[in-house]
Amino acid sequence: MTARNDRDALGRDGPDRDGPDDEPPPGPVEEPVPDPEAVLGRVPTGTSLRRELAAAARSRGRTSSLADEIAAIHGELTAIEVPDVDLESARRRLADATGAEGRLEERVAAIRGDVRARRAVDADPAKALADLEAAAAELSEAQTARIAAEQTLERERERAAAARDEREHRLALRDRLENRKRDARQELSLAVYAEFRESLSAVPGGDPVVAGTPPSEYDGSPLAASLGAIRIAEIEGPVTLRPGVASVSDAWEGTDPEAVLDVPVTGPDL
Repeated sequence: MTARNDRDALGRDGPDRDGPDDEPPPGPVEEPVPDPEAVLGRVPTGTSLRRELAAAARSRGRTSSLADEIAAIHGELTAIEVPDVDLESARRRLADATGAEGRLEERVAAIRGDVRARRAVDADPAKALADLEAAAAELSEAQTARIAAEQTLERERERAAAARDEREHRLALRDRLENRKRDARQELSLAVYAEFRESLSAVPGGDPVVAGTPPSEYDGSPLAASLGAIRIAEIEGPVTLRPGVASVSDAWEGTDPEAVLDVPVTGPDL
């Protein structure tokens, strides 16, 4: 099986890029540095070679020169709170208040007409005047409610503008964080790449010849790369070999997975 076919079978990205798992999620912010056990605790890992090697490096106590900056950006990002905004409800309240005010204005105008008509024929306008007074009071309350609704809508618009600014700031920070994390993975993966290349001679399907010098030149089996990264890592395990790994790696050819990886292993038929 070719390296390209291995990548297709395992759903892995090529080693020269970090792949879609590096895109910031729309929900909660991920931890700035993933636990090496979480990255390397299963095979296939479902992630990139750089991420595997960076996890292996961190498991051995290495830290990136960007670690402090990454932590600071992550802290700033998690501190951002985007306010909840309900413009639609505020618009509905203003529309309702404006409608009620308009209806009362029409009612007041009609009663005033009735008062004038009664006076024109010398009829008693007392009841009409009482109705006018009551309607005018309701209109005053409606006008107050409409003004309050306008002010509420204006505040919600200001909150919406602030929320947009916060979201844009958060997106910019996410991009910056992902770029720094990518740079950190590159730095850490380079730091252990020579040892990783040597480890390929001990894992099924591994071949140091196809490893190249930097991770971007690796052209071997993604599965062998995962096993090589686990072999040089210092993790407690166990590492779970998922169903299908044996067939993809052309079995283990009589080798003991725990001896190869130097970590407890669980999985099918083990």
